[in-house]
Amino acid sequence: MDLDRLCINTIRTLSIDAIQEANSGHPGLPLGAAPMAYVLWTRHMKHDPTDPAWPDRDRFVLSGGHGSMLLFSLLHLTGYDVTLDDLKSFRQWHSRTPGHPEFGETPGVETTTGPLGQGFATAVGMAIAEAHLAATYNTPDHAVVDHFTYVLASDGDMMEGVACEAASLAGHLKLGKLICLYDSNDISLAGATSLCFTENVGARFEAYGWQVLTVEDGNDVAALDQAIATAKADLTRPSLIVVKTIIGFGSPNKANSSDAHGSPLGKDEVAATKRNLGMPEDRSFHVPDEVRAAFGGVVERGRAAHAAWSETFAKWSSANPAAAARWSDAIAGQLPDGWDRDIPVFGVDDASATRASAGKVLNAIAPNYPALMGGSADLNPSTNTALKGLGDFEPEAIPSGVEGAVGGVWGYAGRNIHWGVREHAMAAAANGMALHGGVRPFVATFFNFADYLKPALRLSALMRLPVIYIFTHDSIALGEDGPTHQPIEQLASLRAVPNMLTLRPADANEVAEAWKIACQHRDGPVALVLSRQKVPNFDRTQFASAEGVRKGAYTLKEADGGAPKMVLVATGSEVSLAVKAAGLLEADGVPTRVVSMVSWEIFDAQPEDYRMSVLPPGVKKVAIEAASPIGWHKYAGADGDVVAMTRFGASAPAEKLLEAFGFTPDAVAQRARALLAR
Repeated sequence: MDLDRLCINTIRTLSIDAIQEANSGHPGLPLGAAPMAYVLWTRHMKHDPTDPAWPDRDRFVLSGGHGSMLLFSLLHLTGYDVTLDDLKSFRQWHSRTPGHPEFGETPGVETTTGPLGQGFATAVGMAIAEAHLAATYNTPDHAVVDHFTYVLASDGDMMEGVACEAASLAGHLKLGKLICLYDSNDISLAGATSLCFTENVGARFEAYGWQVLTVEDGNDVAALDQAIATAKADLTRPSLIVVKTIIGFGSPNKANSSDAHGSPLGKDEVAATKRNLGMPEDRSFHVPDEVRAAFGGVVERGRAAHAAWSETFAKWSSANPAAAARWSDAIAGQLPDGWDRDIPVFGVDDASATRASAGKVLNAIAPNYPALMGGSADLNPSTNTALKGLGDFEPEAIPSGVEGAVGGVWGYAGRNIHWGVREHAMAAAANGMALHGGVRPFVATFFNFADYLKPALRLSALMRLPVIYIFTHDSIALGEDGPTHQPIEQLASLRAVPNMLTLRPADANEVAEAWKIACQHRDGPVALVLSRQKVPNFDRTQFASAEGVRKGAYTLKEADGGAPKMVLVATGSEVSLAVKAAGLLEADGVPTRVVSMVSWEIFDAQPEDYRMSVLPPGVKKVAIEAASPIGWHKYAGADGDVVAMTRFGASAPAEKLLEAFGFTPDAVAQRARALLAR
């Protein structure tokens, strides 16, 4: 057996041994895709296993995350800090080799994958970040950003809508440093793909603007090597390499069937597979010495490439000290000095929709925060998220006269990404940008369409990625567009996501504070939930400072005439409603406090004495939010009341809807009076 074949079969047998040891896993993909992964990792990928965080490394994404043992075997063999004992503990409690790749759990794993299509779209975001950083920092003399993003995708990935969205965008953007190896084995979990998937995938990608190459035999090392080299040579288009493979290759009884997809082969079949591959069937987790030596060359080449880059980087830094300082902040994820110096303070006369004030704050921050970039799902005029004068991220510069263009001659250095109507790919790609590092992504859409991107948002939270989500048109008060556009359950949905920070500010100065929190928060995603309709700005000489937002909830208006007998708790546009209702109650002699609760998560993290001081026990409370009531009794109390939406909205002017659904000062005051009378 030649050395290449021995190395490939070692990857295969390590994978099936780990799956058999766990009695759980997916052997089909590692057995079929091992040759393409071997060729990529040993002959083409630029990576340093001794420093998995090297900024200029190539990225590898296993989009078919169910085949995780392929990746873990590669990491072990190529010198990452993944031991044989780690492989033996595959899928076990606190293992570094979980069932699907998880970012932060295993050195060398670039992103969490599992839900099909997500990895592919995340890889597009990584390629976007690479292109932007290269255009921003490279000089004619020194290239400090010059790497590829590789993704290994399955038939299932190609069926998912998010991958289609992302592939379309990548083709438009001409992301030539993005290469996808497509493990085309014509089998999925439930059977042959011919039952449901008969399209010409290559033709589809050609229509997207990709270079498409085909390797007819997935075991042909020379053909795989040549295809990857050809893909790398075309920097004007992303590349799809269709590799025809046999799922479960080598398994005498399960190859080329769905039986190999998602279940261990079984002890006898593992032995038969090893025998069929020419590997010792009586040895588990066996790595021949010559295989160890061959993979050792990966470490040596990686260190050499890293050292050469470090020399280039030192010369570039010396010649470009200002850019080097920006690079240092960006790669470290640190806010530059003075990033918030131009954030405005809004006056009482500056009443506006919080989406509008948020746009002003964003544009005050962006010039002083060079890493901040993003855009909306074709909604910039409505979400107010265009970065004025900072250019469009496009393969070629767009003249400033083109409708919708944001800023003149920029190309990939532009910081406005036009995502198109692709909410799901937008959020998944933003994850990739955050994972890549060097940029701070934000995305924007109408709040009701958060449902279109929720799987990617969930992964943002699972990986604790600092993606900023801007959701506008946040309630029934958006009006005539009706229930298809009016969010009801979305706030409750976001608040249910672990590691998610959700903020719904009440006026422009709360918006400014919310943006500060969003930029400073690095331990997970942040959602800014903003209104379409105008809201008044509170006179902060009469009301508490908006800095109270930093504690999640604060007493905006204290009760007149002594200790409060009623507390009205509200968020967003309903806070001004609560203030008016409080005035009606106090005219009746009921001292009423108004609490603006911008963020449940931040408030819940405050000390108990602070929380009790804001929401004192024994005082009746009414919570007000034009959304689902789920969760609000935690703050209103079992003996409190919640003014909320328990049905979908309707198509009508905002004022009519608010009146019809009980969101008026009179209606809220009446609910409070009824509560006090119990």
